[in-house]
Amino acid sequence: MRRPRTISRAAPLREPEAQAAPLRPASYSDAGLTELFLDMIAAEQGASANTLDAYRRDLADLSHFLSRRRLSIGSADTAALRSYLADLDNRGFATSSVARRLSALRHLFRFLLSERIRADDPAAILAGPKRGRSLPKVLSIADVDRLLACARQEIDAAEGGARLRAARLNCLLEVLYATGLRVSELVSLPLSAARRDARMIVVRGKGDKERLVPLNAGAKQAMARYLEEMAVAKDPKDGPTPKWLFPSFGESGYLTRQHFARDLKDLAARAGLSPRLVSPHVLRHAFASHLLHNGADLRIVQTLLGHSDISTTQIYTHVVEERLKSLVRDLHPLGEGR
Repeated sequence: MRRPRTISRAAPLREPEAQAAPLRPASYSDAGLTELFLDMIAAEQGASANTLDAYRRDLADLSHFLSRRRLSIGSADTAALRSYLADLDNRGFATSSVARRLSALRHLFRFLLSERIRADDPAAILAGPKRGRSLPKVLSIADVDRLLACARQEIDAAEGGARLRAARLNCLLEVLYATGLRVSELVSLPLSAARRDARMIVVRGKGDKERLVPLNAGAKQAMARYLEEMAVAKDPKDGPTPKWLFPSFGESGYLTRQHFARDLKDLAARAGLSPRLVSPHVLRHAFASHLLHNGADLRIVQTLLGHSDISTTQIYTHVVEERLKSLVRDLHPLGEGR
């Protein structure tokens, strides 16, 4: 359900011809303009809480920079915004981070122009940093096998609450590698996703869009074992069955992304892998890369990952290119393999 966009200050009624004139940006604080903008992207674009938090942090940093120059979001010009981007570079921000901040600026000032809060768009002509094509970190199939084997062994070696936590980590890992879910989608799975006869799970992703993702046998077995451990550890005083597959006492009711990431890095160290190279997002990359390496179509991988644009998925084309080269080398009559 869309939330109506409102402007927080009360405005007197105006004649129709006066309504085309821009409102005075000085009437609003930077925080007020930021919240108006966030309300819009939440209502019209279905932005998630994580996306809204990221925009809020980026725009607060911009506001702080402008305030040191006696400027504000309502009064900043193109030169001030260029100075801000240069300041990000001087502070050592990665090119991708500067590009993300610039995207936030463009969205914000385009919104202020459309709402007639500003009469111009100072971010419209800003040029972004040139970005090289960066390839995602990917674990090999052998590395993933080591992680999975270590996670399974730790369930058998643990007792009591530690056994339940080990079963949970194994379940998270198996489901993540089997489905390629975003970590926020994974930790917020409902308990119904672990139905005994489930071959597919419904995932609610970015923009509140739903997609179907298949489960393999390993993921279903890990879910079943985890539910068994939950049943053993359940105390009658705990109350009703939780709504979430990975419940927690936190505000959201389910395990946080940060908690899972920490547990995963600890597991990587115990499995003999570098924790620096292992994260939930790296396992999502491994899911996509290993599928493509084994012949999956790029469009299918796009659907499974929940990418709205194929260009996002095309970062994995290096995997397809390598596979095509190996096919020509091994199968062509004049190839090196003959």
